[in-house]
Amino acid sequence: MKFMHIADVHLGAVPDTGCPWAEQRSKEIWEAFYEVLDTAKAENVDFVFIAGDLFHRAPLLRELKELNYRFAGIKPVRIVIMAGNHDYLRHDSRYLSFEWSENVSFFKSQKMECLHFTQEKTYVYGLSYENFEIETPLYDHIRPFQEEGCHILLAHGGDSTHVPINMKKLSESGFDYAAMGHIHKPAIMYDGKMAYSGALVPIDRNDTGEHGYIMGTWDGTAVQTQFVPVQGRQYIHFTVVMDGRMPWGMAVDFAAEEIAKYGNQHIYKIILSGFRDPDMEMDLEQMYRLGNVAEIEDRTEPDYDFDALYAANRDNVIGMYIQKVRALPAEQESKNKALYYGLKALLQ
Repeated sequence: MKFMHIADVHLGAVPDTGCPWAEQRSKEIWEAFYEVLDTAKAENVDFVFIAGDLFHRAPLLRELKELNYRFAGIKPVRIVIMAGNHDYLRHDSRYLSFEWSENVSFFKSQKMECLHFTQEKTYVYGLSYENFEIETPLYDHIRPFQEEGCHILLAHGGDSTHVPINMKKLSESGFDYAAMGHIHKPAIMYDGKMAYSGALVPIDRNDTGEHGYIMGTWDGTAVQTQFVPVQGRQYIHFTVVMDGRMPWGMAVDFAAEEIAKYGNQHIYKIILSGFRDPDMEMDLEQMYRLGNVAEIEDRTEPDYDFDALYAANRDNVIGMYIQKVRALPAEQESKNKALYYGLKALLQ
């Protein structure tokens, strides 16, 4: 039996709202998902398991119709879906009344169910969220049936407000594989007995690194898994380390070189660190214009000449502050921090 494990697709999300590329990113999520469905058919997989948050919010009827058409087009591949915390089963959810294609199975309640697929000798266990937050550990005490075949659990959660999970206990529960969602970074755990596939594509600017899905096989005794990256945009963070002598133009040039190295298709967060000339004018808009820069975080501190400041201000509060801090019985690093933050406040 061959399967594909996907989670956290977040169809309908508009990443980086307000940025020029936001609408295109929203379309790219749909396109990436359709490409993966085409791969499932081309690779002759038996199942596509979707472990929650297929949608970023409650799906619209027209979206389900379009999706159902795509699902029907990859028969005989079977699709098994659970709702996660983002697309949970509200009382008016379209999920509850929608009629899926015959190759699609959907868990329609928060009560644990088991689906038995005789031909593939596969049992699939799962449930769907009925609320955005669930603090009850729903998976800690479930066990598979004592029946011959492959037993797979779909699970979504893993933090204190979205179904806490005791990972060790789940790994020892007897399932051949736990297909997990909610955590956006991929991770294969406990010798492949359980895995977070991660978000199919990056949704948030903190979703750094590779994203994709898990491809798995069951040979009648054990499950083997492999992470498959999806090519496309990534969120990349890099740091520009400054010193008091670096002009702003040099910092901009360094950032431009980093963006050129990684590629203009990606989306960037630039972190400015170190020390800057206190008189420097930092034109952040100039750096934003380098490409798809979603955020610039300024962590720099002014590189004050404490001796010159003291000499020029020995008879006022600035000079008194420098003298008092320098006399403190503390490590030099701590005193420097006190000088930087205090002088910043006084000089402003």
